[in-house]
Order: sequence, then C-alpha cells, then structure tokens
Amino acid sequence: MAPSQPPEVVLENLSKSFGGKVVLAGINLTIRSGELVAIVGGSGCGKTVLLKLIMAHYPPDSGRVLVADHESDPDGSGVAPLRDMSTLDEAQLDRIRIHWAIVFQRNALVTGDVFQNLAVLPREVKGMTNQEILPLAEKALVDVGLDPALVMHRDREDLSGGMAKRVAVARAIVMDPVIVMYDEPTAGLDPEMSAQIDELIGETHRAQPPFAATRAGIKRTSIVVTHDTELLRRLRPRIIMLFGGKVSFDGTFDEFVTSDDPHIRPYRAQMGLLHNGENK
Repeated sequence: MAPSQPPEVVLENLSKSFGGKVVLAGINLTIRSGELVAIVGGSGCGKTVLLKLIMAHYPPDSGRVLVADHESDPDGSGVAPLRDMSTLDEAQLDRIRIHWAIVFQRNALVTGDVFQNLAVLPREVKGMTNQEILPLAEKALVDVGLDPALVMHRDREDLSGGMAKRVAVARAIVMDPVIVMYDEPTAGLDPEMSAQIDELIGETHRAQPPFAATRAGIKRTSIVVTHDTELLRRLRPRIIMLFGGKVSFDGTFDEFVTSDDPHIRPYRAQMGLLHNGENK
C-alpha cells in the first residue's frame, strides 16, 4: 500500500497484560486506507486482544490507539483526522464505530431470521424502518452470494455453517463500512467452505463501495485475524506476525514465504504441504 494513503489505525507503544501475564508489549503499527491486512501468530500471542484494543473493547495498559474519524473533516482536506480512543466517551466512540463492521469467529447471529440479523444495525444506529432496510439487506445478500428470496426469512437455526458465515458478512457490509474486521473467519469450517469464505473476504475488500455516508474516494480497509495459511496464500495480504508480545514480522506475502525467520518457517511448511496436496 502506497505510503500516501491516509492512516485508518495507528498503534503507538501499545501494551496489555492480564493477571500479570504480558500479552502485548509495545506494539507500533500503522494500517492505511485500502489495505488488506492479516494478523497472524501462535495461539495466545494476542491476535484477538489486539483487535479488541483497536475496537476499544479493552483499554490499553499503556500506549495509544488512534483511529480515523470519518464523521469529521475539520480542515476540509478530505482526510479523516485521527482520534485517541482512550479520550473518547461512549457517544464519541459510537460515532466512529458507525463506519466499522466486525465478523466474529462464531458469527454471533441474533435469534430470529436473516432479515432480523441484517436489520439490527441500520435500525439501532440509523433509526431506519424495515421498508428502508429491505433493499440494503437484499443487496448485501446478493453481494455475499446468497439469493434473498431463498434466505431472507430463513431462521438462524436453519442455516448451514457456510451460510451463517455469509450472513454474518452480509450483516457487516449492510452498513457500507469503511473498515471490516474479521476474527478467525474460517475457524471450524471445512476446506471447501474456507476457500469460499476466503474469496468472499477478498471480494468484499475489492468491492470498494461508495461510502455515501462519508466521502467519495475512501478505500475499504480489511483486517483479518487468522491462523489459516490457505487464506494467506489465496488473498496475499500484508502480513503482521505477533510473537513474544511484539510485531516480529510486517511485510508482503512474498516476503513472508521467503523469510528465514524461524517463527515463520512452520507457516511456510504448512503452505507448501497444503499446496502440494492440491496438486495430487
């Protein structure tokens, strides 16, 4: 991603501990508008904690989380100013989060049918009526490869694992978000469905919608917490690897798979194994 793109998320010396155990220790990171970023690392390395710090679900022990405020443009430059999340009250946080979307590992669909799930945020955040929401819901379902006529009123309990994941992505994009964050989006899915979700993430990122609620020309940014090496191989994102509470690697997919870093070698070996398996 060209350095000229404005930042969406900036982490400065970010640290977090739980019960005396250091999880993150001085993370410095900038994610720019339009980037597709994968955060990887071993179990317990702090991937999901980092995501929750960005979302202000956890307060940092030290350091700062700065995020782009797409509700403001005080100097008329068209570039969203950065806000320190720790200085904002809940109303101010909600104003920033209106331009975000989260796809959870377990989908987190609410009880009810697909339409009820897609209508939650437009109704609660924007006060939209069902009549106003319906065309947005239909478009979101089409965008994730589902037929609205077949699934719109299907109950959550009647969805397959793959369909539920697609509905979760549709719920995320129905609000036309600037940033989409995914927490282990392919966890628990079989290889065929994982491949479909990987492609869906790529398509959702590349769609680059108009962002009518903000300003034209903004690029969608995607942040994916994952352990799925096939997702990395398919989407070839910028890869950020956590180890020992710090960023141990930050670079392109090609740099990742050619690195001699001993912590990366297991990933490279797994990619090779999976790739060879496809060719058998």
